[in-house]
Amino acid sequence: MKIEMENLNLIYPNGKQALKDISLKLSSPNMIGLLGPNGAGKSTLMKLLVAGLLPTSGAIIIDDEPLQSCENKLKSQLGYLPQTFGLYDELTVWQFLDYMAALKGINNPKESIEQILKSTNLYDKQKTRIKALSGGQRQRVGIAQALLGNPSFLIFDEPTVGLDPEERIHFRNLFSNMSNDKLVLLSTHIIEDVQSTCNYLIVINNGKILFTGTPNELILRAQGHVGIVIEQNISQSNHMHITSQVNTISGIKCRIVEEVLPEYAEVVEPTLEDAYMYFIMQEDRK
Repeated sequence: MKIEMENLNLIYPNGKQALKDISLKLSSPNMIGLLGPNGAGKSTLMKLLVAGLLPTSGAIIIDDEPLQSCENKLKSQLGYLPQTFGLYDELTVWQFLDYMAALKGINNPKESIEQILKSTNLYDKQKTRIKALSGGQRQRVGIAQALLGNPSFLIFDEPTVGLDPEERIHFRNLFSNMSNDKLVLLSTHIIEDVQSTCNYLIVINNGKILFTGTPNELILRAQGHVGIVIEQNISQSNHMHITSQVNTISGIKCRIVEEVLPEYAEVVEPTLEDAYMYFIMQEDRK
């Protein structure tokens, strides 16, 4: 699958411009991470890709066809988990997935549902009513419905929220394996999920694309801007971007991200989280 976005703009009726001149090219197989703070435009971009919204201007091209001309074809190949997903509480897990399979036009879905129940660790919950599930289990049901029909294009908006660490690792591995022959777009605030799975990144803020490229390319942009300082050396007049603190024998070590590091800082290799924070910090200062 090949998706091209050309000069997309979206302005809501209240006048807020959610997306500003977005141009991107995505193709499968690929695992793409979409990063940005709250309100950056991530969810709006995903809604455009699933034809849930229409752009104010610009175009979306799917395999050389305008989205308006191939919307049904796209949805037949799409698995989508929005950030807020409604579940029918009175249905059992199996009944809900069977209902979603019918909406997707999947014939004889029993085998597919059984396979997905196993891959999402819900097999022993298939006869449980959704209203009796925990928050993490409900999230897994949302992931399961997105996987129905073996779609070639998957969009996940914060899929691991509410999952315990073991389950998060399980689904990171599941998404990564699926990207071997699919196009997977993962939007999350959990940088560790992106770092573990994605081979391409999009960073968005204030409706604009700040960066596209590999995780290593993003990390290189922050080289020389990440350091360690001892808390006692930070005066009240310093307003540093501290990303973490660790208690040590010599005092509290603070990891900082700055455009210009203080002379007393120990320069260290950036992580992906450091690089992301550096990019957002630069944008906020403009």
